[in-house]
Amino acid sequence: MARSFSHSIEDYPDGIVLPVDKPYRWTSADVIRKIKYAAIRHFGKKNLKVGHAGTLDPLATGILLVCIGPATRRAEALQGSPKEYIAGVSFGATTPSYDLEKEIDRRCPLDGVSEAALRAVLPGFVGEQDQVAPLFSAKSVDGVRAYETARRLLREAQRAGRPFDPGDLLQSNRITISELELLSWSDTLQQDFRDDGTGRIRVASVEGLVLPTARIRVACSKGTYIRALARDLGEALGSGAFLSSLRRTKNGGFGIEDAVSLEEVLLAFGDARSGRA
Repeated sequence: MARSFSHSIEDYPDGIVLPVDKPYRWTSADVIRKIKYAAIRHFGKKNLKVGHAGTLDPLATGILLVCIGPATRRAEALQGSPKEYIAGVSFGATTPSYDLEKEIDRRCPLDGVSEAALRAVLPGFVGEQDQVAPLFSAKSVDGVRAYETARRLLREAQRAGRPFDPGDLLQSNRITISELELLSWSDTLQQDFRDDGTGRIRVASVEGLVLPTARIRVACSKGTYIRALARDLGEALGSGAFLSSLRRTKNGGFGIEDAVSLEEVLLAFGDARSGRA
């Protein structure tokens, strides 16, 4: 990325694609809003289009492709490209969101959970397959975002004092996982990121819990939910699991080594105020 951009968007006839390393606990919309404000001020163009090619969950980091100007026309093609993630999957518990945005709601047996058992089931998840998305997702169900329905059902379950049961609300999607590689195994989850109380996206604490955790590299197609993969891996081992960390390392032909920080992007647009979401 250039250290600074000219002040005319016409100097970029194909638009600008920025592989931004999305900050932890920022939504993809937060990042777009921040960059759009800076880009509009920089280029002096109020109707400037700014979008992204593929949402990242708030508790994920890594490549978020931000498209500016004419590049927004390429967003769909970029979104359809293969992706790669480094995922932390913790076994022995579940959360309603399949990650740490929601508190643990169930502890599960660990009798069948081990590094060897995980290595044995991983090959079965490689290839074309049907996957049911997490209910806490942006998928549309009868014109309503799934996460809106999920939040309502969770509130109702909490008020009634019963377990959260999403039911059969989402249809499966056809996805492809081309590579699954176990990078490491630990008998205890180390929570890399902690909720410092300054952001609007909170993080459930798992401090003191002994949860075996695998670090897995996943190469996959568009539409693959890594949170759902974590859920399915837990079930395959006769337990439960959730996504304890996620970093997108490839998207749209960009690798994590190409990614730039949000602060670098804002500085290139002459805005030194990174601020909060």
